[in-house]
Parts: sequence; structure tokens; C-alpha cells
Amino acid sequence: MAHREEKRNLETIPVGSLGLIPLEGCRPLGKKVDDYLVKWRTERESEHKESLAFAGYQRDSYILKANVPRFGSGEAKGMILESVRGIDLYLLVDVTNYSLTYPLCGHENHMSPDDHYQDLKRIIAAVGGKARRITVIMPYLYESRQHKRTARESLDCALALQEMVSMGVDNIITFDAHDPRVQNAIPLNGFETVQPVYQFIKGLLKHIPDLKLDSRHMMMISPDEGGMNRAIYMANVLGLDMGMFYKRRDYTRIINGRNPIVAHEFLGSSVEGKDMVIIDDMISSGESVIEVATALKERKARKIFICATFGLFTNGLERFDRAYENGIIDRVLTTNLIYQTPELLEREWYIDCDMSKYIAYLIDTLNHDASISDLLDPNERIQNAVSRYKSGEHID
Repeated sequence: MAHREEKRNLETIPVGSLGLIPLEGCRPLGKKVDDYLVKWRTERESEHKESLAFAGYQRDSYILKANVPRFGSGEAKGMILESVRGIDLYLLVDVTNYSLTYPLCGHENHMSPDDHYQDLKRIIAAVGGKARRITVIMPYLYESRQHKRTARESLDCALALQEMVSMGVDNIITFDAHDPRVQNAIPLNGFETVQPVYQFIKGLLKHIPDLKLDSRHMMMISPDEGGMNRAIYMANVLGLDMGMFYKRRDYTRIINGRNPIVAHEFLGSSVEGKDMVIIDDMISSGESVIEVATALKERKARKIFICATFGLFTNGLERFDRAYENGIIDRVLTTNLIYQTPELLEREWYIDCDMSKYIAYLIDTLNHDASISDLLDPNERIQNAVSRYKSGEHID
């Protein structure tokens, strides 16, 4: 795979010298991405390496020094400590990293998505329009759950996208946007929402030894009507059947601003004796997916695997610990696109899907102004991994 990517990238000249700025909440992921880029560009043979167009092509690190110092009042400023003139700049931000704190009038304040987004804008403002191009890689799209207006309410995600574009951002790359149609807010700018389906399948194949990947033994499940496309795609590439739950709500009552869920109703063929893969964009509290898993177990499903791009676990891990102990779930797979607690990484039921190599491929390809369409459609790589798994090969 690496060979194919590198070979293609050599055909074009970089847009500009490559620069990465991972914001504080995204440092570990940014470091991994940087390591891949350094390795590939050191190994890559090119007759043009000495030419002016490839200036700064091979470096020990592409991460530019930048920080966002805070004043005692909680206010801050963005600072870039190296030249960004003419740089093809990639900013990485994790708006969900609540582990970071800052002092606020003697109190320790945890950073919210609003704080992270504000810091991103500070760094963009510090660039001052001097970069060749700015691409924001925001795996969890800020305010993406507030993507549509149903009552007299704000449209936060659309506002944020327009604000970034007005500040000079050229492209926005996100993963598994809650609703990709929010890109209609910025119709003249680049917006990519990337699915980590290949990484989920690879995670399952790597850690689960006895999977039977056919429609008699396995089934894809969408926990709600909103995630149908995700489940349909994954079912189609693996040649499996699909089932769906829908939430039956009580529209006579409103609790915490929404109508409470009365039950999860199932649509689909028999699940008896089959392994289930429940796929969703995020685990927030985890209540819904565990209710869905319980309902599947009641219908005599065999093993249950939960795949979610973002594992927020807003109410802690105890609910999942109990479900695992009671045999309701077998494994939970989420990506490292957002902050993972040390406790989560130690859990027996957890499988971590590393996205850093994939992000490095995206950055490397975009920096060369080459097409990323084959990276956005992982069908070929999925079929390759599945056939290797079936032939008894170890998936790395």
C-alpha cells in the first residue's frame, strides 16, 4: 500500500512546503502523523528532490512551533513561532479533548469544544493570511450535532464552517460527519467527510480469530434510521445482510429538551446465532447502543461488536463494563481521532483503531495536489484484507 501511494505522489510538485500544527488537544495524534510523513519522505526517491519546487521537502519534523498561552483571566492569544509564509499548512484539532485545563481566576477550568474551536481560530488568525493554503483537519466536526433547525434555534455547525472559510481556510477534512449535508453552508469550498470503515474491519479481523464473513453468520446493524447509509455501505462491501432499529418516542412529553425514547424497534431478518456488528458515528453516553445490543441478545444473537468513530463515553465506562461482564457485548471499537482516557485503553473489551497512517496519507497526497478519491473509497483495500483473513494470514 505504501509503495502505491508514494509512486503516485511523485508525479506532482508539492503545493508548498509542508507544515503541520496540531493544537494542544491533538498533539499525540499529530506526532504519529508527523512520524509517518518523515519516514516516507526520507525513503522516497525523486529526481526532483534538489529542485526549488521541492524546497523543505525532507525534514526531521513538519510540525511548526505554535502555542496558545492564557492570561490569568482565562483570555488567550494564538502564537506561531516559525515562519509560515508560503507553507501548505495543516491544522489538526480535537474539539472533544476535555482532559486539558487552564487557570481561570484561580480555578482550574476544563476545556470545552468551544475553547478548542476558539484556539483553532486564534492560530488561523496568527497565520495572518501568509500561508499558501490552510487545511483544517477536525476529526470530530465542531457542533455537528446541531446541524439542522427544527425550532427557533441556532445553526452552530453551519456558522462555524462559514466562519472558518471567511478567515481563509481553504479545505476542511472531517470524519463521519453527523450529517454531511451541513457542507451546503460552504458550497464553494473543500469539505470532505471520511469514513473509517476500513479501519473498523481491519480492527475486527486483527483481534477476532474466528469470524465467518458471510450472510449466514454475520449481520450489520444500524442502531437508528440516521445511520442507515453507514451500515448499508459496510454490509454491501462485506456481502452481509443488514438490520435496523428505530427509536419509538413519546411525543406527548419533553425531557431535557427532547421527546423520551420508549423503545427500540427492530426491522430486519432473523439474527439468531449470527454475529452482529453495530455501527454508529459516536458513542455518547452509550445508553442507546447497549439497549440495542440487549435487544439483539434477546433475539438470540451470538457475538456483538460495536463500531463507533468517536467514543465519547460521556457517562464513564461502567455501563460497558457491566454489559461486557453480562455477555451482552463482546468488543467495542472506536478510533484514536479523539481523546481516549488511559482507563479506556486498558479495557479488555476495547479495540483501538489507529487513524494516524490514514491521515498522513491524506496530508501527503493533498500536499502533492494529487487525487484522494481512492483514499475516500476503501472498497479495494477492504476486499484485500478480507481475502487475506480468509486465507489464514495475520492482519497487521
